[in-house]
Amino acid sequence: MSKEIDKIIHQRRAVFPKHYSDENISKKTILQILENANMAPTHKYTQPWLFKIFSKESRLKLGTEMVSEYKKNSQDSIKNLNLKEKKILDKCNKSKFIIAICMKRDDKDLIPEWEEIAATSMAVQNMWLSCTSRDIGCYWSSPSYAKNLKKFLGLKKNEKCLGFFYLGKFQHKNLKKTRRDNIENKISWF
Repeated sequence: MSKEIDKIIHQRRAVFPKHYSDENISKKTILQILENANMAPTHKYTQPWLFKIFSKESRLKLGTEMVSEYKKNSQDSIKNLNLKEKKILDKCNKSKFIIAICMKRDDKDLIPEWEEIAATSMAVQNMWLSCTSRDIGCYWSSPSYAKNLKKFLGLKKNEKCLGFFYLGKFQHKNLKKTRRDNIENKISWF
């Protein structure tokens, strides 16, 4: 078992939608991935993570809303705006699912916000490892306009969007080895 988890951790990568196959992912698989996310550590059991799932036509509605928000604050030329619009819509179209990663602050603000963000990030790491073990490529995008999608996502005052998790089928076996600095350079023994 330990060798299996080590292998999954070492295979985990950001895999972009342009590399996804056309193969479908079942709703049951998505629910299991999110159940694994739900097992992340959380201080005082606040469980701050919330997930908004987009599939089929709703992915393109999300993409259209993303484009609209991007254009509102962009200083790009018309040519660059058109390229960005195409890129956003292509990512949405090539993904089988897009999950908006959201966070809810505890009502009493007992926990510092950074801890709630850290807990949500750990939930996403659980999702990422779950995807890797199932030959699902994924990546977490955190565009600046995500904060402007509260109304579209149906978020409340104490909730925020931390980005989007794109998913699609991908074979991890042909990945190049990732570059990491030697761990010995990052530790001190006492």
